[in-house]
Amino acid sequence: MKALKVSKIKNGTVIDHIPAGRALDVLRLLGITGKEGFMILVAMNVSSSKLKGGKKDLVKIEGKYLTPREAETIALIAPTATINIIKDGEVVEKINVSIPDVIEGIVRCPNPTCISRKEDEPIKSKFRVINKSPLRLQCYYCETELEEEDLSKYVVG
Repeated sequence: MKALKVSKIKNGTVIDHIPAGRALDVLRLLGITGKEGFMILVAMNVSSSKLKGGKKDLVKIEGKYLTPREAETIALIAPTATINIIKDGEVVEKINVSIPDVIEGIVRCPNPTCISRKEDEPIKSKFRVINKSPLRLQCYYCETELEEEDLSKYVVG
């Protein structure tokens, strides 16, 4: 098999070691549609010795640096991801994402009657992490649980 050669970016972010098949979810969570003007490279199901299953996804975004909130959001759907910040063609920072114990304002509660879903209540959603692998969250307010496979429907980015 021929090795995949991917060009370097000069300034921006490389999100590596994304579980196979989740690169497009990562872009969606970041609100990136392709219309923003960023040069984006997406590689899916690339050979990987690090990840279970032997495959990974990779996203390179020229001209965009992730915020800590964006990195935290990525951790929810790609907990094995690493984020490399690139400046002048060199990695200046490497971030291993991690799932926090409490998640605020990133995930919407699936319970339509939860107080965090009321438009007239200024309450941010808040979840405690019950389990990190597979990910399982519980709403602080109504105790509704959310499983990893349903998470992408409720992440507000």
